[in-house]
Amino acid sequence: MPMDLLAVIERKMPTFSKGQKLIGRFITQHYDKAAFMTASRLGDTVGVSESTVVRFATEVGFEGYPQLQKNLQEIIRNRLTTVQRMDIIDGQIGGEDILSSVLSRVLTQDSEKIRRTLEETDRAAFAQAVEAIVTAREVYILGIRSSSMLASFLAFYFNQIFPHVRCVNSNSTSETFEQMFRISGEDVFIPISFPRYSQRTLKAAQYAKSRGAKVIALTDSTSAPLAEAADILLLARSEMASFVDSLVAPLSVINALIVAVGLKKKEEISRTYATLESIWEEYQVYEKTEGAK
Repeated sequence: MPMDLLAVIERKMPTFSKGQKLIGRFITQHYDKAAFMTASRLGDTVGVSESTVVRFATEVGFEGYPQLQKNLQEIIRNRLTTVQRMDIIDGQIGGEDILSSVLSRVLTQDSEKIRRTLEETDRAAFAQAVEAIVTAREVYILGIRSSSMLASFLAFYFNQIFPHVRCVNSNSTSETFEQMFRISGEDVFIPISFPRYSQRTLKAAQYAKSRGAKVIALTDSTSAPLAEAADILLLARSEMASFVDSLVAPLSVINALIVAVGLKKKEEISRTYATLESIWEEYQVYEKTEGAK
């Protein structure tokens, strides 16, 4: 879990120098902005030198300013309101050609999230997740709000591999548990949650774990609420861009999970798609392009 930096600052405030108090007050009052400022910019904002900012970071227990900044970013993941997200992106993107800046920045950041997710992925955990899914009696999948799209995508393909896959409906808390009350130790539960984290998803994961099911959580951090309930933890970067959750890296991990599971179930998939192709052909499900047989 990340250090509660804001609590540390409040506790140490009486012992700070004048310059350190200026930094501390700014961080506690504007943590959403401070998390994305360089040491130099933070110093200019409060009227102290960059070296004072760096010393402040060590004073509150970090090796340097980058570690303090990373801690702040972890803290704010679930605290930022939509309005605060908009304010941050407004401060980061500017200039005359705003649309071009947005396109360039968002696509660049998304590709960086995929790269970092690949570097940080726990290969052993990924392999354990694949094995648990392949050997499960039934697979339950849950994602709420923007994560529901990820859950639906995963369930769509798993339904073509396995006979017993349930994408849990998330319209209400009671409905969620009504669909999960038969879950057991022979089953796998895959909760998906990214900031702002869903309490309902966490409660469902805790329930599944209490029933003995294997919980394979897909989230963004070891400090995320789902991490404690997970038997197997899969992580994907999802730093937000404005009011929109960036889910390209989580979707890439899900793609990899589908492909890896598919390789374990190659014969079943071949039979499934052979049957589906004949059905699609008989009932003219897909439009044939010119020249196609």
